[in-house]
Amino acid sequence: MGSQVKLTELVRGLKLSVRSADGDLEREVTGGYASDLLSDVLANSEPGNLWITLQIHKNIVAVASMKDLAGIILVNGREPEQDTIEKAEAENIAIMVTEMPTFELVGRLYGLGITGTK
Repeated sequence: MGSQVKLTELVRGLKLSVRSADGDLEREVTGGYASDLLSDVLANSEPGNLWITLQIHKNIVAVASMKDLAGIILVNGREPEQDTIEKAEAENIAIMVTEMPTFELVGRLYGLGITGTK
């Protein structure tokens, strides 16, 4: 596993826009997981992972909460639906957005020491 990085460092370093739970950005990221299939994330992500996806509906918050993920980054400039933001605030799940595509974002996260190794 790579070195642990806090969400605040990622927001600042990658110029991410925070959409929910901005008070919980001191959470440490233990690794990363990129997938758009909720069942895949449920089966294979680890607690503390940062989830990279293009899904914007509220079910992403349920998955992140169940798996105790550090946060969610939405790619390609996608914006979470309003009920997703509300649920994320209630569950204290940080949702961030970026204009970057998944491939570029994952490369940058890897460069910062965040790996997908279990």
